[in-house]
Amino acid sequence: MGILNATPDSFSDGGLNAAPERAYAHAVQMIAEGANIIDVGGESTRPGADAVSVEQEQARVIPVLKRLCSLDTVISIDTYRADTARKACALGASLINDVWGLQKDPEMADVVAETGAGIVMMHNRQGEDRSIDILDDMLRFFERSIALAERAGIPKERQILDPGFGFGKVLEQNYMILNGFDRLLALGRPVLAGASRKRMIGEVLNVPVQERLAGSLAVHVMALQKGAKIVRVHDVKPHVDAAKIVQAYRKVEKEAAQ
Repeated sequence: MGILNATPDSFSDGGLNAAPERAYAHAVQMIAEGANIIDVGGESTRPGADAVSVEQEQARVIPVLKRLCSLDTVISIDTYRADTARKACALGASLINDVWGLQKDPEMADVVAETGAGIVMMHNRQGEDRSIDILDDMLRFFERSIALAERAGIPKERQILDPGFGFGKVLEQNYMILNGFDRLLALGRPVLAGASRKRMIGEVLNVPVQERLAGSLAVHVMALQKGAKIVRVHDVKPHVDAAKIVQAYRKVEKEAAQ
């Protein structure tokens, strides 16, 4: 999943692809590098970012989506607002990436069901709390998200879980989640890992955002080894190469076990 931020203030690439023409060119480049999904967002979710209105969000993403949906690839809309998701799907998006796991907008689950889109349900918290058991918190959160999805009639095969690296978590909790991936996989849904260029990497390596590729690759390779099916990234080509190595290794590993 290639990240396409149609925002002026995203932590890594804010403003670079806000114009529809530049967004389209970047999407084409990511697809050429091997991206299977393009994830378009119109509001920065980095810590401390200013909230935007639904009108602002749509003013950013709708012109971009009108260009992108002509491409032969899966288009995802990164939003927690049902109205934005509905309009994005009408333009051709087929995946909704909700950073609040259907729990922010009460209409979101119904929109997902009505449009036939897939849904990425991400774990999130209002704030950090190092005293909690983050894995238990995440599992309880996903129990609520899955219940909302099933109540709305969203098929299990269209539900994807994202542990939400960096969202409402102190540094150590991100790595606790990575270490406990088996508990997440036990919920029986595909898992998406998105640690690209995040603070959980920058704090360990003590490097700025643009120097976090190696750390991003390390986290995502571990996630793929542990069973993640999708990685959400800024740097597509290096991650495609890394994923191919993981696939080659796992193929031999599987054959040796037979």
